[in-house]
Amino acid sequence: MEKYEMLEIVGEGSYGVVMKCRHRESGQFVAIKRFLETEEDHQVREMAFREIRMLKQLCHDNLVNMIEVFRQRKRFYLVFEYLDHTLLDELERIGNGLGWEVSRRHVYQILRGLSFCHSRNVMHRDIKPENILVSPNGVIKLCDFGFARFTNSVNESCTDYVATRWYRAPELLVGDARYGKAVDVWAVGCLYAELLTGDALFPGESDVDQLYRITKVLGRLCTRHQTMISPGRSSQMLRHTSADELVGPTHSSVVSIRKLFPTWNSMTVDFLSQCLRMDPETRATSVALLQHPLFTQSNFVDEFLEQLRNIIADEATMNPLTTKKLEKRRSTMYNLTSRNVLHRWHMEVVSQDTKSNDRTATETIETTQLHQSPLLLHVDRLQKVRHFDPISVLPNATYVRKLNGFVSTNKYTHTLPSPDFKQFCSYTSINDKGENSRQRKTRY
Repeated sequence: MEKYEMLEIVGEGSYGVVMKCRHRESGQFVAIKRFLETEEDHQVREMAFREIRMLKQLCHDNLVNMIEVFRQRKRFYLVFEYLDHTLLDELERIGNGLGWEVSRRHVYQILRGLSFCHSRNVMHRDIKPENILVSPNGVIKLCDFGFARFTNSVNESCTDYVATRWYRAPELLVGDARYGKAVDVWAVGCLYAELLTGDALFPGESDVDQLYRITKVLGRLCTRHQTMISPGRSSQMLRHTSADELVGPTHSSVVSIRKLFPTWNSMTVDFLSQCLRMDPETRATSVALLQHPLFTQSNFVDEFLEQLRNIIADEATMNPLTTKKLEKRRSTMYNLTSRNVLHRWHMEVVSQDTKSNDRTATETIETTQLHQSPLLLHVDRLQKVRHFDPISVLPNATYVRKLNGFVSTNKYTHTLPSPDFKQFCSYTSINDKGENSRQRKTRY
């Protein structure tokens, strides 16, 4: 930490704190996540390893950059580029949506970052406005990889208790443990509708209410998911709807969305319908959505990508630490490519001091030290009662289901839905009763 000046704490949770700092040499602002003493808590140590390994593999213009990782006095430190503005800030500032063109630019960048994650077999699992950072010039960066995990097997079982309720796909709501990357695509669809209108598409007050709102608009669940609703949850659903509405064929998502938004053009309706198909097997992939006419018509992609590259290049001059990291990575990749061209094996022996047991010294954490596991992190819109979870990436919080936390009273009247986790950085979180409302806690 000697090379960074701590300015303020911008978030804290059960696993540590997030600090806004300044790099002493370059003057660049960074966000540093400091874990608790990992030697004292095995769970903290494993959580840190998972998160570090995940973030080391994700380097893209539309993903938040982790600049470096080090350990000092038994604590892990993760250093990130600093951005203090999110899509939620934009939505709250404007109030009635961001407009068609701005929304298109934003969702295109979100899909670029997401498709990169999916190409690395990573599900984000918590796409929402709070987790989308926006640079001063409109560059989008996905953050908060606390819920993210690797997907190495199609039949691999995953926990269904992820994502923020308003953006949770039907397969998560019915408890399907064998879901996949399609949950991220569903969340992108919900987010896109919110960018256009300024209001959440399905603002459920509980998981049951969330599923009810979805089926009322998009029709019945797919056949596989109809059989997965537990008796208890089914009886709750029947308080609002008939049994016939939960079984049978689904509606056409295009027709349903057209009825919901009659003034939208056909391209926008079709894009949203491809994101919001009830059956995840027929839902479009993030790669396919990048080729949707919403982006390919009117030469949008070529023109916008050129503008985006120029903006990113200009902003890079303000972030020398990030630029240095990317240049080092490109150099490494070039060297590896050159060796492959020579058709020779190349091995480098790196000396390691296996005798050193001084854990107070600063260490660099290498990817090879980490076990492949998902990391869990989360941010939530505010609610009356908050459960403070472990922290993760900017502005994030790592999710721990049964963690008891702090209580804060909401001063706002606007109510929101509530998953059972909290945001330690930008917003407070939710209670078990589904009560929540938006409340600013810190900027980042």
